[in-house]
Amino acid sequence: MSYVVKGILVLVVLGLAALGGFAYLGDLSPIQTQVVQPVKINVD
Repeated sequence: MSYVVKGILVLVVLGLAALGGFAYLGDLSPIQTQVVQPVKINVD
């Protein structure tokens, strides 16, 4: 039973390290585009 808990713990640590590495090294920036939308104002 101890081996199962250690194995799960190792997998969790490796997964968090992989996620951190991907977030740090991966290109996670969004594509930026300019959005122009006219605003109609009713001044009555």
